[in-house]
Amino acid sequence: MCGRFVSTTTPSDLADLLRATVWPATEALAPSWNVAPTDQVASVLERVDRETGEIVRQVRSLRWGLVPSWSKDPGAGARMINARVETAHEKPAFRKAFRERRCVVPADGYFEWRPVPAAEGRKAYKQPYYLHRPDGGLLLMAGLYEFWRDRTVAHDDDPAAWLVTCTVLTTEATDAAGRIHDRMPVTLAPDAVDAWLDPAATDPGEVRDLLHAPSGELLVRPVATAVNSVRNDGPRLLDPVEDPLPEVTGGHYA
Repeated sequence: MCGRFVSTTTPSDLADLLRATVWPATEALAPSWNVAPTDQVASVLERVDRETGEIVRQVRSLRWGLVPSWSKDPGAGARMINARVETAHEKPAFRKAFRERRCVVPADGYFEWRPVPAAEGRKAYKQPYYLHRPDGGLLLMAGLYEFWRDRTVAHDDDPAAWLVTCTVLTTEATDAAGRIHDRMPVTLAPDAVDAWLDPAATDPGEVRDLLHAPSGELLVRPVATAVNSVRNDGPRLLDPVEDPLPEVTGGHYA
């Protein structure tokens, strides 16, 4: 799974990179080195402009953890931060979004954990690892988004009436990522972004064909357990530490 990630690229830079415009409420979104479930995350999606009828690509702030439109409880989204790519097209919580509401969630990298057994003078704990591209480029994670209507708000045109949430698709992990966890985010090649975001693509089979096994090995870096707490943030969370499980990672870290 992908339960924490790093997002430090500004919305304006994301807009330049992915040929989008910035949704006004997204401009103030701060960088985070410890994005956690229910946090607001910068995402890229395409919507039809109500006034012009044109498809507009936007950078928008979405809450991480998808809440289906039919859900009675928006708190359920905290459990839906990931969707398995193998089944998202058929699961009730994700299938409509898979057909109609797809997005890209850019990330610098993401965290996974391995259990470290207890030893003399030390309790068992979970060791975090940071996974990222060797060239430092963005991971364009494939995601889905959904609108949830808060029925306690009277008018549809009130921004408070709508909660917009997202989830990140995952697949079987490969290479170094597979030594840390058996799942990893589905990432898109830059030339696949247009087709993935296209709201006119609604056939589940054709949409699934847009997603391929990730190419290229990710680097794995053991980092301090400070990232385990969602209260901690900042670039220091990416500082490397001694690897307590070199037999697992094989020393492929940087």
